[in-house]
This record gives sequence, structure tokens and C-alpha cells, in this order.
Amino acid sequence: MTGMLEFTILGSGSSGGVPRADGDWGVCDPANSKNLRSRCSMLVRRLGGEPEAQTTVLVDASPDLRIQTALAGAKRLDALLLTHDHADQTHGIDDIRAFFIRQRARIPCHMDAVTTASMMRRFGYIFEGEGGYPGIADRRLIPGHGQHWSVEGPSGAIPVVTFDQDHGGIRSVGYRFGGVAYSSDVVGLDEAAFAAMADLDVWIVDALRWKPHPTHAHVDMTLEWIERVKPRRAILTNMHIDLDYEDLKSRLPEHIEPAYDGMRFQVPVAV
Repeated sequence: MTGMLEFTILGSGSSGGVPRADGDWGVCDPANSKNLRSRCSMLVRRLGGEPEAQTTVLVDASPDLRIQTALAGAKRLDALLLTHDHADQTHGIDDIRAFFIRQRARIPCHMDAVTTASMMRRFGYIFEGEGGYPGIADRRLIPGHGQHWSVEGPSGAIPVVTFDQDHGGIRSVGYRFGGVAYSSDVVGLDEAAFAAMADLDVWIVDALRWKPHPTHAHVDMTLEWIERVKPRRAILTNMHIDLDYEDLKSRLPEHIEPAYDGMRFQVPVAV
């Protein structure tokens, strides 16, 4: 069975967003809407029927989640997948309540063991309820890296494979959905991770800034990885105020481009 996956970059900015809270755009041109970056997150939908009937996966719950999903036209949520427990990936988790209410069912939240322990300490009420309010999510431990699994939903399954990433002192989870991989917060990749990304159509990958950083890949490092992985297309994300959209785009090879909030593309999937 062949289907089509649609990917929406909900947020393409670093942990502070662009502009930052104090209005600092850095070198980014405020007149270019593609420089307006919310915190990193992505929506994956298996197309088929109306939006309410499309299997939908959310990767990370950024602090900007409410406006991100509203602008993307998200009408259901079959799973939330977390890459790690940092604030810019988790502090919007309360906003999945809208989907819990709409669907009258808890949202499965897939994460590794370290993230699970952290989320239970910080957001236990999301999973267990509190003060008369019910829990809105079910915690699910992701299978081992490299194992194939899927998120089921009304328009069919979305296939998932995870791989381990070094995020500078902690680990983060990379996700592969068919021919598309997502590596939003990473500074190091091992051989198993590179193997998991063989024959990619699209790789969405961290490129924080021009200069090296202890927890994120910088542009030159990312370009070296792309040369090794050889995806047919690469999209840079998690960009700080150091990277202006047009300036960065002008310096990249034709098959590599910066992400921007609201960016969409489709890739066939056989499952």
C-alpha cells in the first residue's frame, strides 16, 4: 500500500526564537517573514480525507505550540513524539489538551526513559491528572533505536524508526518517517545513526549558527554530515538570530535550504 506523508515545519528557530523576547533580530531581516521563527516542532500527516480523518503525529511540544498547530490547520493528534526534555521541546505540552477534548481520548506521548522520568517530575498532571482534571496524555516508552514501529490512525499508519543523537551532555532522539529524517537538536552522530539515515529523501537537521556550539551542530558541521548522508534534499532548522534566511540560502548548494515556519512538503510512503 502506497500513501503520501505531508510534513509541516511548525517552528524552525532556536530555543529563544527569532526575534528573541527582547526584540533582537540579530542579523535577520525583520522584513522577511521567513526570518520570523518560533521554536522547533514538526507535524506529520498521512494524507487521505478531511484533516479530522488524517493520521497526525506531532514532534515536540514547543512553547509556541498553540499558534503553531492552529496556523497549520491541525484537527487531530494521534501521537506526540518527544526528542528530549528541554524547555523548547516540552513547555507547550499543555496545549495538546485541545486535541484531548476534541477526540475525547488521551494522546499517546512517545519518549525515551530519561525524558519520561523528567516529564513525570515536571508535568505529572499531564499524565495522571490533578485537582479534579483528568490526565490528557498516556506515556509510551519508545522501542529500541533501529526498531521499526508505527503510529496508527484513521488514514493509515505512519512508520517510525528512531536513532540516538548526542546533544552535548545529554542524548536526544532522532526520528525517521519513511524517507524523511528529523534531527533538530544534535551535535554528534554515531555510525548507527548514519546507518539509520541511509537512502533519505529529505533530512531536516540542526544548524544553529556559523560558529561551533557545544550542544548544536553549526552550519559547516551540518554540511559535512549532509555530504556523508547524501539525502536528495536537506532542510536546515533550529536557526539562531545569527542566520538570515536569504543570506544563508544564497550560500547553500541547490539541494539544501533553510527551513521556515509553515514550510510544507510531501513524500510518498509505502506501508
